[in-house]
Amino acid sequence: QEQLVESGGGSVQAGGSLRLSCKFDGHFACMGWFRQTPGKEREGVSVINPGDGSTDYEDSVKGRFTISQDNARKTIYLEMSSLKPEDTDMYYCEGTRVSWKSCPTDSPWYNYWGQGTKVTVSA
Repeated sequence: QEQLVESGGGSVQAGGSLRLSCKFDGHFACMGWFRQTPGKEREGVSVINPGDGSTDYEDSVKGRFTISQDNARKTIYLEMSSLKPEDTDMYYCEGTRVSWKSCPTDSPWYNYWGQGTKVTVSA
């Protein structure tokens, strides 16, 4: 049974850092972090192919966020630094068992997700 559990969210001031964790069961071809504001579509933040380690990032987080994996712990991480108030959102870990040449950054392609973890960045 595939399952994903996020943790690590919290409240920080602008310029601060947080590390999100996603503990997962099962096997996924692509995994990623997505964020969503109520009333808006969920947007991709960063994705990773657990098999080859390839990654991709949304333009606004490049150079500030880093996605990584620990296969032994079956966990993926999102290291977030230089946080901005506009990074405030609910963050979700998502996965798909469908193999892609390049992992998609659009949430509808992922069919497993966790309950989310809240990130709040104050000015």
